[in-house]
Amino acid sequence: MSRFALIKAVLGPVMRLMFRPRVEGVEHIPGDGPVILAGNHLTFIDSMILPLVCDRQVFFIGKDEYVTGKGLKGRLMAWFFIGVGMIPVDRDGGKGGVAALMTGRRILEEGRVFGIYPEGTRSPDGRLYRGRTGIARLTLMTGAPVVPFAMIGTDKIQPGGSGMPRPSQVTVRFGEAMEFSRYEGMDRDRYVLRAVTDSVMTEVMRLSGQEYVDMYATKAKAA
Repeated sequence: MSRFALIKAVLGPVMRLMFRPRVEGVEHIPGDGPVILAGNHLTFIDSMILPLVCDRQVFFIGKDEYVTGKGLKGRLMAWFFIGVGMIPVDRDGGKGGVAALMTGRRILEEGRVFGIYPEGTRSPDGRLYRGRTGIARLTLMTGAPVVPFAMIGTDKIQPGGSGMPRPSQVTVRFGEAMEFSRYEGMDRDRYVLRAVTDSVMTEVMRLSGQEYVDMYATKAKAA
């Protein structure tokens, strides 16, 4: 049994008991081949719930600090996150964005599922912020379809993004797959990248019901 299968077998029932997740539209995720899951990001626990509600293993980029902690807690976190598919990348360095993009491209070219939060960081106030164009570059470079998703209610489980999770029901809603083959070869056209990104974020907004803010979440946090 793989570590991912073991984690799902052990933690899956616990998560279902605590959070009673209602999963909608999971049939939109193709059973094989590369696919990008792109959704909103409300709190830290999003990255724990998403892999456990999908039949296929989801690979995603995470801060390297999640797997470099000390002591028993640090080792358990590293075991869990690497087991569910997190690939640690130092995103604070000058080349962090490029490393994350190339890692995503490699995962997709291997025919796997790559999860991404286009906002680039957690929402500071529960609203949906402008998406960064890395999602568009990935789908145009690889031809992988994009399945938009929405996490609903996870901010009530972990208000502020920290502390012990509280039992509460969450919904994970997947939309229909989106493909952008009409823009093939245009992954360096900034207008195309913005148009593709905005179309994905529009679907995420529709699925989540969030208010949209046309600015980057990082700028909102710095204000």
